[in-house]
Amino acid sequence: MAESFASMTHLGQDSVRPVPESERTMRWFSTFSLWVGANVVVTTVFTGMLLVPDLKFGTAILIIVLGSLVGGIPLVLTGNIGTRTGLPTMILTRGSFGHRGAALPSAVNTLSLIGWSWVQAYMGGLSLDHAVQYLTGYSNIDLFVILTEALVVLITIYGHRGIERTENVVATMMLILSVLVFGYMFTHFHISKLLAMPQTPKSGTTVMVAFDIVVATAFSWVTSSCDYNRNCVSQKVSLWGTWIGYTVATLVAMGLGAAVSGFSLMGHQAQTYDPTDLIGSINPTLGFVAGVVIFFSVLSTNVMALYSASMSYLAIFPRQRFFLPTLFMGIVCVMGALLKGWLLDNFENFLLMIGTLFIPVTAVVLVDYYVLKRGVYDPAEIIEGNRRQYWYSGGVNVLSYIAYIVGAAFAYYFSYIHTLPTGATLLTFILTALVYYGLMKTVGSQASVERAPALEE
Repeated sequence: MAESFASMTHLGQDSVRPVPESERTMRWFSTFSLWVGANVVVTTVFTGMLLVPDLKFGTAILIIVLGSLVGGIPLVLTGNIGTRTGLPTMILTRGSFGHRGAALPSAVNTLSLIGWSWVQAYMGGLSLDHAVQYLTGYSNIDLFVILTEALVVLITIYGHRGIERTENVVATMMLILSVLVFGYMFTHFHISKLLAMPQTPKSGTTVMVAFDIVVATAFSWVTSSCDYNRNCVSQKVSLWGTWIGYTVATLVAMGLGAAVSGFSLMGHQAQTYDPTDLIGSINPTLGFVAGVVIFFSVLSTNVMALYSASMSYLAIFPRQRFFLPTLFMGIVCVMGALLKGWLLDNFENFLLMIGTLFIPVTAVVLVDYYVLKRGVYDPAEIIEGNRRQYWYSGGVNVLSYIAYIVGAAFAYYFSYIHTLPTGATLLTFILTALVYYGLMKTVGSQASVERAPALEE
């Protein structure tokens, strides 16, 4: 019955099975647009706010560019595995964590993406409420949060094809509207004053910490990258479309947050990331435009977060129909988004948690695929596991878990307990990669020899 219902309504029937090359539709502009839509988002704007006034505006922009380029490297490399194999991200973790061992990172990714969706749904509802209030005087944040997430679910249940078409339109609109918002801010509030604004230590964000935050932002998308890039028509499209799209989007979003933060403080207002507040009090029409930018940014990103949560769920329960868990998780996201202020109060800790949980996973996957497996996974074997090529011991690669725990413990300790002046993101990645490589080349090679006779029997 579920299958006939999906067929009748043309809902998405996406699965974790490889996408055939003949069915791939994402060319350069689609890939670029998708990653612009993913990252011109209010949470990234909010992150930009954290950089100013601790750093001068010009310094913040330079850090954003450098951090985006560096953070984009693991993003594009992971996404390219999806392009090569046609598989989504979490099912690919079977290659390094084992068929059964991959269930844990998939479950954690599902829960984290739901949390990410909570934050975005609230921010989207808040921006839509601001925009409507400037035009009509009507305000109802709860209503607009529910409407935002309802629209997200409506788009997502149509699967990747629906998302791809939506992102092409939304990303173009956001870039055009962002130019209008930037243009108004820089002429009305004078960019020269922003550039001359003195550095004022406020929250302890140094140059190195800022760089670490920007790099860490990229890791929040790494565990979803294959879900979309498996639909790219070529590796060249996947690599360049993602890297350029991500860098442009992060520069626009974080730059907007840094600019709004600086202008609001110079105007002796409460520090904010939202251009709706800053511009709307002077020009309600452009305040509405700013609110629309934020709303559409949240819409596009939240659609991708919900889709990836569904694909992560399917990596654990591959026989489920795509649209059913999507619908259920959409309802959960609405309920969580109504937590409101608690989400923003804990947003920075949430970013740190993402880094703690998923930077080690990324390191393990990249080392396993590009170094140990020499860039070759068997997609059919990863799905079916008939030859137990990625079975390891009892379906779990204990060595990947050891490396993961070492990396996660390192990230937690040096992010929450004893903060490093350099930040912990890149160090966590390097440490986990080295530990995993060392274990697999020593203990792992011996274990594989011991298991070989058993497999032959």
